Amino acid sequence: MKKIFTTRAIVVMAVLTAMDVIFTHLLAINTQFLRISFNFIIHSILGALFGPIGAAISMFFADVLGANLFPNGPFFIGFSLNAIVMGLLYGFFYYKKEITWARVITATLVTTLLSSLILTPMWLTIMYKVPFWSLMPIRLVKSLILVPIQAIVTYYVLPQIMRTPEFKRFQHMQQSK
Repeated sequence: MKKIFTTRAIVVMAVLTAMDVIFTHLLAINTQFLRISFNFIIHSILGALFGPIGAAISMFFADVLGANLFPNGPFFIGFSLNAIVMGLLYGFFYYKKEITWARVITATLVTTLLSSLILTPMWLTIMYKVPFWSLMPIRLVKSLILVPIQAIVTYYVLPQIMRTPEFKRFQHMQQSK
């Protein structure tokens, strides 16, 4: 029987989960209705290393852990659902795939559209009774500014990380189990 998650994989996933919490809550600009962070780097790495299921699990735990350690309003399961969906998407786009401009731009647009422009405003509307469309102007501006930055950073950083001997060794160890 093939092991899905080895001890080494769980440890690496835990370290990346902790980094996700740090990037999301300590190294981010947070308001009640908007967050600007570079956690997409960690999400891309999780997707590339662990695929859709592993990234979704890790991002779910990062969301729950971060919400409890650094509360910014009440805990709401919808945001955990966002984390799971984003993990699935990052894994789908980057796991065992070549990192191309087309792939990175598509991944960035899909994740931004789904998370920042559909799911998150929907959850905020449910939680705070804020009209969905009143949240759109600031979220659209944020997306228009951050999508190119996220795509450029991902395109240049993720392949460099994937070329490191540690990443290759980890992938080889995962495949040989």
